[in-house]
Amino acid sequence: MFVAAAITAACFAVWIYHGFLWAVAASILLVLLYGVLFHSRWCYIAIKTVKRDTRALISYFKILWVAFKFTRKDWTIPDIFHDVVRRHPNKRCFLFQDEVWTFKEVEDYSLRMTAVLRSQGIGKGRIVGLLMNNCPQMPAIWLGNARVGAITPLINTNQRGNALLHSINIAKCDALIFSEEYLPAIQDISNQLEPSLKLFKFSHRPLNPSTPQPPIGDAIADLTYLLETTAPAPWTLADAEGFNGKLLYIYTSGTTGLPKAAVISNARFVFMVSGIYFMGLKSSDEVYCPLPLYHTAGGVVSVGQALIMGCTVVLKKKFSASQFFPDCAKYNATAAHYIGEMCRYVLATPPSPADTQHKVRIIYGNGLRPQIWNDFIKRFNIKHVTEFYGATEGNANILNTDGTPGAVGFVSRIIPKVYPIAIIKVDQETGEPIRDYNGLCQVAAPNEPGVFIGKISANNPSRQYLGYVDRAASAKKVVRDVFTKGDAAFISGDILVADELGYLYFRDRTGDTFRWRGENVSTTEVEAAISRVAAHRDAVVFGVLVPNIEGRAGMCGIVDADGTLDLEQLYRDLTNELPGYARPVFLRVMASVDLTGTFKMKKTDIQKEGFDPTLVKNDKLYYLDTKLGRYVPLGPEEYQKINSGQIRL
Repeated sequence: MFVAAAITAACFAVWIYHGFLWAVAASILLVLLYGVLFHSRWCYIAIKTVKRDTRALISYFKILWVAFKFTRKDWTIPDIFHDVVRRHPNKRCFLFQDEVWTFKEVEDYSLRMTAVLRSQGIGKGRIVGLLMNNCPQMPAIWLGNARVGAITPLINTNQRGNALLHSINIAKCDALIFSEEYLPAIQDISNQLEPSLKLFKFSHRPLNPSTPQPPIGDAIADLTYLLETTAPAPWTLADAEGFNGKLLYIYTSGTTGLPKAAVISNARFVFMVSGIYFMGLKSSDEVYCPLPLYHTAGGVVSVGQALIMGCTVVLKKKFSASQFFPDCAKYNATAAHYIGEMCRYVLATPPSPADTQHKVRIIYGNGLRPQIWNDFIKRFNIKHVTEFYGATEGNANILNTDGTPGAVGFVSRIIPKVYPIAIIKVDQETGEPIRDYNGLCQVAAPNEPGVFIGKISANNPSRQYLGYVDRAASAKKVVRDVFTKGDAAFISGDILVADELGYLYFRDRTGDTFRWRGENVSTTEVEAAISRVAAHRDAVVFGVLVPNIEGRAGMCGIVDADGTLDLEQLYRDLTNELPGYARPVFLRVMASVDLTGTFKMKKTDIQKEGFDPTLVKNDKLYYLDTKLGRYVPLGPEEYQKINSGQIRL
């Protein structure tokens, strides 16, 4: 206050004696001098980040403008897609294997679906589950559902038994459409399904009106036959809840426990798609998407580039590391989507001419580890990377807008409150916020780990929190009294750290970080180090309890499919990569590890089995003998000695 008053008085005096222009010049000079003398570090950060922040702010305004247009018209995704179709009906929308689908063909298929649903009495507010493999018909079908106002849960095709039954029931499905290859999975749970649930079997074949009628009286309707014999409905605006209405349910990947169904509204669909688009894509791009379409990444972020932005999207039935860039070259892709461990798998393939014989200029996604970032873009000649971060059920996404290696996004240090996200201090083991004497949360300092949050604002579509279908599960992801009494925020459960310039780096999930030898150990960092020195092998790290020892000892499950892992070399390499407290105490050498649909490694089961050889039947166990300086076999005898303290760790 004193400084501002002094500058004002000085400028007023200059104005009186030398005129207005001299006063303006003096005020600018004094403000700059004040900044250099008292806020030189802030000035340095501002100069370093102003370009980044300005670019992101412009993109954010573009996103808000797009959302404003659709809010004013109250359009849903089928309505928005119709506007794209109207502008270029014959442009290629989806490429799949040898199939080419134009925008008009996709809409016509969706209109057939709309007509079928109406003939079956399915309309506004009904829930139509979808259990299908990647193909152009999948988004066309849910577009048809959305046009009648139905909500579509996109069910993970890997689910069977109780998990599949849970996904159908938690969404309260009125109908279920499934690909014919999943008929056995449906039959296995058929006696547990609600009698009122309508079942439709889909067959992947070109529509043929002369297909013979299926047997009458079958409890499962032949959806493809119905589509073949039903004329497309005339186009109309969707009979739905509008731009802010529910569109899809997308299930969490289920690394722990049963999956939860997250709500995706039309508005959130648009925000996620446009956020990526305005960071480097163009409507002329051909986007390669080898991701499953039942998850947000493939089914919203990439498919949405076609439905909303008019890009051509290449769909792949299943991800193949060896075919990633050859496919990009085959389809003339200019952009590609990755997720999870995909980039590590692609980097682990043998070098070939196909590495640079493609037109991909930009890749986007989440999970490109800092340790392989530069190697990946150099080998495959990638000009730009857009790494992003966000939870399907959350209300905030962040983007790495300038390709800074390893960063998942940023918070502005110049105008920190423009985009209402923050990193708050938490207990890294429990995930509970650390509060001040007023009971409010505390913002983590630069380079201090904390949990990512997104402030909730019910009146702002970009800040709404829709959560899960299960309200109790949704409530668990909300933290209250954040910065002021009565406010609320979505708490991600992910530990991030922001550096001095505001770049954000993923550290771990709360509960995955554990303490050993008085130090915090990040499972993500240890996994990355082990994978790097072990020829990009899959590795999962977690903490295990050892009787009478404080904290948790690190344990690593590592894949050695061909039996070539050299444990002595692994230990020597880890001594150079990791401090002593972070090196795994126990090893489990496995033939394979289960992955989620988003290419994240599942660790729940092996974490429960720990280092107990009576529970681990088919894999080899080892422990670190600190005296010998190497990993040695762990059997029942060694297990008992470790638990009794005869073997010291």
